[in-house]
Amino acid sequence: MPKAMPVITEMRKASAGGGMALAGLLSWSSLLAMNKTTCGCLIAALVVALVLSVGVNLFQTLALVGSEMAETEQMEALHEKMVVAGKRDAKAKIVHLDLEGIISSASMGGFLEQALPSVEGIKRGLEQAVADAEVKAIVLRVNSPGGEVTASDIIYNAVKKAAAVKPVVVYMDSVAASGGYYVACGATKVVASETTLTASIGVIMESMSYHELFGKVGLASQTFTSGAFKDTLSGARPMRDDEKMYVQALVNDMYDRFLGIVSEARKVPKELLKSTVADGRVVTGRQALAAKLVDQIGYIEDAYALAKVLGKAPDAAVVKYHAAPNFLSALGLSAGAGQVPAKIELNLGGQVMTKLQPGMMYYLPGSYLH
Repeated sequence: MPKAMPVITEMRKASAGGGMALAGLLSWSSLLAMNKTTCGCLIAALVVALVLSVGVNLFQTLALVGSEMAETEQMEALHEKMVVAGKRDAKAKIVHLDLEGIISSASMGGFLEQALPSVEGIKRGLEQAVADAEVKAIVLRVNSPGGEVTASDIIYNAVKKAAAVKPVVVYMDSVAASGGYYVACGATKVVASETTLTASIGVIMESMSYHELFGKVGLASQTFTSGAFKDTLSGARPMRDDEKMYVQALVNDMYDRFLGIVSEARKVPKELLKSTVADGRVVTGRQALAAKLVDQIGYIEDAYALAKVLGKAPDAAVVKYHAAPNFLSALGLSAGAGQVPAKIELNLGGQVMTKLQPGMMYYLPGSYLH
């Protein structure tokens, strides 16, 4: 028995040492597995960072190229699409342009570029038509309820300048009201359908009052201004009488300008307009003819025929302008001159419309503000 004790002791030592070795081996394996997981996470993070970096650099590069292409696009001639063939191989042309939707100074760009009438787009088309010796007259089809005061005025001025060089015939489609009619006043002649809704001669401006609602829920707004009129139209407080007079004076000034333009274009005294159709009402094409707001009743073909007569080009073809599409313009990069939009919204509910802003003046029927 005494001789067996050392053996047993040695076996116990060996067993203990093996256990420690096994425990060490397991710890090392766990450490290796943990290191592999950590390395995998690091590699994945690096891959994601690399992809994001490449994406950002690519987008910035496209934006830079788009910015450079924007100037080229401004100079590039618009392409022509035949609408009505000419006769006897005549080289003379009538250019058809479209002004459709709410008139806005905002540019949509990209896939929705045609959703709103572009001020620069209309100006560009008019300028090219005027510069082309083969173009004998222009037909501007207007299907718009109006829009921003300044944007409407800019297009009106461009139409008037073009009409000083070549005949411009405005054809009123379903609606050519307020700002749409304002634009038409720059033309040489105006043709309307019997069912066209037009006129709505006037200016509208609105704000929303919510101070009573704030009072009910225990909210209040604190505003610090540099002058008594700096926060005029704020809905957080009642509007003072002097503010109402001030805003109404602004609206009246814009209305007086609108009235003067209509009076000059249609050769109707301002006072007569004010006492009849210039009170904001919408009228039909037939009523507009009776009020001398348009020159004749007809369809787009009648507008083409009138343009050919005025342009002394009976055999002329009718063409439309369009810009050649490209990848960058589809992304909206070239149209925006490299500016990345802060917010992109897609309206799937129907008509694409610009958001009307409280406190801005519009040549629009009142129903379009709500």
